[in-house]
Formats: sequence, C-alpha cells, structure tokens
Amino acid sequence: MHTNRWSRGLAIAAVALLFSGCATFRSYDKELRGTLNEVGGGNVDGAIRTLESNNRSEKKDLLYYFELGELQRLKDRYPDSQSSWTSANERVHSWEAAAKADPARVLGDAASFVLNDKSRPYEGHDYEKVMLTTRMALNFLAMSDFDRARVAITQTHEREAVIADLRAKEVAAVERDASKRGASTSFKELNGYPVQTIDNPQVNALKNSYQSALSHYLAGFIYEALGETSLAAPGYRQAIELQPNQPLLEEGLRGLDQRLTAPKDGLTDVLFVVESGTAPARESREFPLPIPVNHTLILLPIAFPVMQSTGGMPLPAQLEIDGGQPAPIVPITSVDLMARRALKDEMPGIMLRAGIRSAGKAVGQYALQHQANQKDNSLLALASIALAVGSYVTESADERTWRTLPSEIAIARARIAPGSHSITLQTAAGPRTVQVAVSGSYAVVGLRLLRNQMYVQAPAPRIASAVPAAPQSTPGPPATLEAPSPVTESQK
Repeated sequence: MHTNRWSRGLAIAAVALLFSGCATFRSYDKELRGTLNEVGGGNVDGAIRTLESNNRSEKKDLLYYFELGELQRLKDRYPDSQSSWTSANERVHSWEAAAKADPARVLGDAASFVLNDKSRPYEGHDYEKVMLTTRMALNFLAMSDFDRARVAITQTHEREAVIADLRAKEVAAVERDASKRGASTSFKELNGYPVQTIDNPQVNALKNSYQSALSHYLAGFIYEALGETSLAAPGYRQAIELQPNQPLLEEGLRGLDQRLTAPKDGLTDVLFVVESGTAPARESREFPLPIPVNHTLILLPIAFPVMQSTGGMPLPAQLEIDGGQPAPIVPITSVDLMARRALKDEMPGIMLRAGIRSAGKAVGQYALQHQANQKDNSLLALASIALAVGSYVTESADERTWRTLPSEIAIARARIAPGSHSITLQTAAGPRTVQVAVSGSYAVVGLRLLRNQMYVQAPAPRIASAVPAAPQSTPGPPATLEAPSPVTESQK
C-alpha cells in the first residue's frame, strides 16, 4: 500500500511538473517580435501597447523597464523614459548591494538547478546594466542637462568597477564547483553548438562584455562641456584603449586643451550619436546528450542559448550638414558583439547549472523506469513517461535580453553655427534627412536607424523629411536619477 501511494505521488508530481512548465516558461524572443515590428514600422505607440499586453502582471520586472524606457526615448518622452529607467536602476542598485554582500549568489539559486535559468529573477546582463546609465545620460543631454548627465555617466563607470570585481569571483567559484563535480564547462564540447557565434576574433578582441568606448567618450565630452579637463582626458583615453586606431577618438584627446583654451568663436561643438538596428536575440536550442546513470545512457534534451543576429541597416560612412559639410561617422561600440561576449563569459556557469539539472533528471527518470520494469507498475511507468516529457518541456534556455537597444553605435563630431541645420545620412535605403536645431557651446544629437525609420533625439524642436519620423512631443522637465525635477540651465 505504501509503495502504491509513493508511486501515485510521483506520477502526480511528474504530471504537475509537465503542466507547470507549459504555463510558466515563455519565449521572450517570440514575445518581443511584435514590439520590434511595430517600432520598425514607425508605430512607437503600438510598440508600447504590445509591450504592455505582454506584461499584464502588476509586478513589472527589470526587463520591462529596460524596454519601456527605450521606447519612450524614441518618442521623445524623456521624463517618462527617465522614470522607467530610474525604476530599472533601483533594481540594479539592489543587485549590486546583494551581490557585494554575497558574491556566491551570481551562480544562481537552487530553482535554476531543478527547472531552468528562466526560473531565476532577471537581473540583467552586465552590458545592459552599464548601458542603462549611459542611455540615461543621453536622455539628460537631449534635455540640455549636462549636470545630471555627468551624474549618470559617473555612475556608469562606478558600476563597471563593481561588475569587474564580481565577475572575477564568479569565474573562480564556477571553476571550483566544476572541478569538485567533475563537470565540463566548455561549450565547445557541445555537439552541434554554433561555437563561432560567440567565439570569433571580433568577440575575443573585446576586453570584456560591459565596457564600451561610447560610455567613456561620452564621459570625456560631458566633462569637457563642463570645463573639467582633468576628468575629460581619462574618458577620451579609455575610449581609445577600448576602440584603438580611430582618428576621431584620438582627436578627442589630442585637441582637448586647444578646444578649451581657444577664443570663443560662437560655434556649437556637436556630438552626433548614430545608432542602427536592435540588439541580438537569444534563442533556446536543445542539444540531446547522453547522461550516464548506472552504466545506462539516459538521453535528455539539454537547452542552451544561441545568439541570433537581428540584422539591420548598416551604419553610413558619413553624414552631411546642410547638404555640403561632411562629417565622418566612426563605429565606436557594437552592442551585438558585447551581447555575444556576455554569453561566452556566462556559458561556463550556464553549463554547470545545466549539468547539475540534467544529472538529477536522469537519475530520477532511471530510478522510476527501473522500478516500473521490476514491479510491472503502471503508475511508475506513467510517472517515468511524464517525467521524461516534463523534462523536455521545462528544459528551455533563458532568452531574456534587452532587445530594443541598438545593435551598432557610431559617432561623428562637428562644429557648426547655432540654429537649425539639415542633417542627411546616406543609408542603404536611400538618403534620410532631418532638421535639427542646436545652441550653446556643446550639444548632443542622436540619430537612430531602425529598419526604414530614422528617430531623432536632439535638444531642440525639429522636423523630419524624406522618411516617416517618430511622432513629436514637447520636451517636459527631465528626471534626475532618482525622481523627476525641474530643468537647470547648465549647458555651456
């Protein structure tokens, strides 16, 4: 009687596991396609509605605020965007505090061993955490608030230091645990895994997954605008180290003293930030592997994330100002490559958790099937089948990433007269022209190519021609990193 109750309990538990897996584990890649299709067609409002419809829970996660803030930025809703990203930043601050207090937590909780990595709270990839405050700085610059842009960009580089220390500890912990368990953490041993997508010369050339030349060059530009030469120089210098052999970046450092000491000529030093496409997707793929249990091979599907490029319009080689003055466009940061490097660095931990999870499932499945065969017990046989199917359903890789980030980022820099100017990009889909107005000594203008659309972020009203542009809205008061507050006129 006791055996029957135990058998029935296992069968019920296994079936419950199967159905809970169906209900719980969504595909984030598929979920975001509708949002990206809307924004690629110029319908940002529709993209926001689609995002909202996929996040009906009252408790929103970090990824929701990442995506929402980016969409609001495309609509020029900077205060709303800052509010969303402030919510995200608070969650990242909590992650930083918890990770510093207990570095072992970066290896994941027990639930990820039992089910899959999707059961873990989403804490963001390292490059996303750093890009968050970088993009908050860009929002402040679009509102002509260099003071709070300075706060955001300083926070960016403080975050880099926290991540660097944490990842060093994580690598050591994964290596110790893998050695203790005799587990392999090399994704190159996965039969059929597309190794070249995350292990190639371009990915390996990155110093790490989270430092970007954009963030550091932007720091140099902000400090320069505020007259802080001693801080501007290290920013430009770090950008050169991360993206060497780029004359435009080198000129940022070489010409710094001359620009700050030269007589005022009444021109505006404009930094153009040109972005293209969307960040790559992570797709869950299964790799059937044999797990040895008591001299018997149990074949289980083991899921791992695979990078999928989203493509996009190539970055133009230059932009034209008022139909004549050319300014070279220089690639400075590839979010696509950063995302691939992040996955490469995360794979040892992913493989360790997958190995522990799969071994447990294989042992359980073997035990049920062995007892069912010995006792001819139909309930045990049912439990074994349900557990096998449940393992298939719940074995799914984590696809969550910040998809609305641009894929590629470049910069151009020019000194132009204050006032309205026509800016043209020669794209693969034809010329794209917008009117932007600049003022003051320094300004930042963002140009985002997304399919056939070009979205503009600039600190003054503008109109677009030759391409449908994002609907305009009147800029309101900006938000600090903590909460909305009035604009301060600090642009120099």
